[in-house]
Amino acid sequence: MRSPSTARPTTGLGGPATDDDFAFYYSFFQDAAAASPSPLALDQTLAAAMPNTRRRKRDDAAAGAPNNQDDGPERKRSIAKIITSLAALDAEGHADSADASRRELALLESNADSKSQAMMDYYAKIEGSFDADADSEAAARSRLSASAAASAVAAVEEFSAAAAATNTNTTASASPPRAGHHQRRLWVKDRSQAWWDRCNSPDFPEAEFRRAFRMGRETFDMICEALGAAVAKEDTMLRAAIPVRQRVAVCIWRLATGEPLRLVSKRFGLGISTCHKLVLEVCGAIKSVLMPRFLQWPDEAAAGTFKDGFERSFGVPGVIGAMYTTHIPIIAPKISVAAYFNRRHTERNQKTSYSITLQGVVGPDRAFTDVCIGWPGSMPDDQVLEKSMLHQRAAAGMMHDACLVGGASYPLNDWVLVPYTHQNLTWTQHAFNEKVGDIRNVAVDAFARLKTRWACLQKRTEVKLQDLPVVLGACCVLHNICEMRREELEPETPFPLVDDDTTPENPVRSETAKQARDSIAHNLLHRGFAGTTFF
Repeated sequence: MRSPSTARPTTGLGGPATDDDFAFYYSFFQDAAAASPSPLALDQTLAAAMPNTRRRKRDDAAAGAPNNQDDGPERKRSIAKIITSLAALDAEGHADSADASRRELALLESNADSKSQAMMDYYAKIEGSFDADADSEAAARSRLSASAAASAVAAVEEFSAAAAATNTNTTASASPPRAGHHQRRLWVKDRSQAWWDRCNSPDFPEAEFRRAFRMGRETFDMICEALGAAVAKEDTMLRAAIPVRQRVAVCIWRLATGEPLRLVSKRFGLGISTCHKLVLEVCGAIKSVLMPRFLQWPDEAAAGTFKDGFERSFGVPGVIGAMYTTHIPIIAPKISVAAYFNRRHTERNQKTSYSITLQGVVGPDRAFTDVCIGWPGSMPDDQVLEKSMLHQRAAAGMMHDACLVGGASYPLNDWVLVPYTHQNLTWTQHAFNEKVGDIRNVAVDAFARLKTRWACLQKRTEVKLQDLPVVLGACCVLHNICEMRREELEPETPFPLVDDDTTPENPVRSETAKQARDSIAHNLLHRGFAGTTFF
């Protein structure tokens, strides 16, 4: 048996460990580190070399190779050298990886700097191009302004020379361009005003002027004079203002014909939006300036005159006016559509209809004394009356102990006289209904003439719903002016009214009014004022 001091350690392969074995590992690690510093390559080389190492050890054991004796310290030094070599290789690998990362970072920073510089150069080129274009445009504008100023000065000098040579006076509509004013053609689209210039000429036939504007030249001049201060505009440095006569003519023509704004624009040589603005401005001026003069509730003296006129013509005492409510067609509004829906007109025309109401009181001269405009078309006549200023005026005792005559769609009360509506009427009641119908026809005829004279009321208009009351009020005022000045109406056939009478929920609101109606009917029959149509 061997002593412990001479025993040899064995390897993991079953054989004793020798100095040659450790020397082989050490030299192999040195060769592998020199060939490939990568730890992965070193592992692959070790795996490939291990089978050869095991085979050589088996061969040595079979051949009975002598075992060399080494001390333990020598083996520890060899293992330490191997571990040191492995650590060195690992440190070298980390150093190489850090160098590669620094090189990549430096390359990325270099690329970013080059791209930023290229972008800045590109922006600088674009900015220079824009500056050059702006300079050229400013130069062109300055040349154009100089040319325009020179043209204006030349035009003024040329006109002054022509005026001095001919020594003629010019009208306001054809006034020369003043110094300091540019020509309109430099700022406004060139439109022909030949038609209006011809109508505005004193040589234009009176009959054609009346046919075009529904009134004579004297009435038109009176309206222009009354509205001059309200609608006149001052000239500006850019253009001359539109004359008052042309402003009023645009509005009256639009109301009289109902032509679309694009046709009105071509006829008067103005823009479409300008024509629309003129119509609203002139209608507003008519409402504020002319309505207090030509459409007002009668005072005590006028009320007496109206009573005498109605009684002399129809035999009914105490009547100061006839009342009627008509409908004005409109385009379907964007809000509260159901309120403006006119069911009766829709059923009759087989076409969806929307409307607003126009309630008016007419005197014996067929001029309006009170109007209520704008309530939705679905509202019955009795509700429109209750919401009107006329109802408030009657409640305040301003009826001058008189009454109004209305149709069957109004209720009977102390100041509204309506016909009998029940079945099986007597001769007296038939006679009364005939006379009341004749008085009511005064209002119907006035509304028919109103719609005949101002054709814009016959069809759906382009005016917005909130602007319609002003336009309709202007039509009523112009109607009164024409009726008071005895203006003839062309064509002579009036526009037919199609307004259905509605039945109020409570047709009799006062027993006193019921007894007064029976008394009036009895007096008509026995005084010989009742007609014979009912026979």
